Amino acid sequence: MTEHLLSTLGLALRAGAVAVGEEPVGAAARAKKARVIFTARDAAASSVRRAYSFGRAGSCLCLPFPADKEDFGRALGRTSVAMCAVTDIGFAQSLVKKLAAAEPEIYGAAAETLDLKAKRARERKEEQLQHEKNLRQGQLAHEKAVKRRAERETAEAEKAAAEKDTNPCQAETV
Repeated sequence: MTEHLLSTLGLALRAGAVAVGEEPVGAAARAKKARVIFTARDAAASSVRRAYSFGRAGSCLCLPFPADKEDFGRALGRTSVAMCAVTDIGFAQSLVKKLAAAEPEIYGAAAETLDLKAKRARERKEEQLQHEKNLRQGQLAHEKAVKRRAERETAEAEKAAAEKDTNPCQAETV
C-alpha cells in the first residue's frame, strides 16, 4: 500500500503539484496553495512542529505519512525528505482517501474534511467558469447591440437623405 501511495506522490511531483522541503512547503502554505502537508514517519520533532505550524498558517491539513524519510525522498527524487505539501486538490484527495481506506481511525476525519474542501473548490471553479461565460455572452450581446444601433442610425440617415431628395417642400429654393 505504501508503494502505491509513494508512486501517486511521485506522479503528483511530476505534475508540478508537490512542494518538497521545508522552505517550499512553508511558501506554499503561506500562499494558501497547499492542500495537505505530509511529514515522514521518522521526521524530527522540530520538523513536524514546523509542518503543523505551516498547516495552521495556511489553513490546510497536516498529516503523518506512513513512510520514512528515505522512502519519502526516493519517491520525490531526493535522498531524504521530511515534509512535502500537495498543492492540487485532486491529488491531495486521492492520497488522503487511500490513507483513510488503510487506516480509517487516523485518516478518516481528514478524508472527510478534504472531501468537503474539494467539493467547495469544484463549486467555486464551476461558478468562475459560469461567470466567465456570462461575461463573454454579455460582451457579445453588447457588441451586437452596438452593431444594430449603428445599422439603425445608418438606415435612418439614408432614409432621411432619400426623403429630402424626394420631398419638394424641403427642396431648397434658388
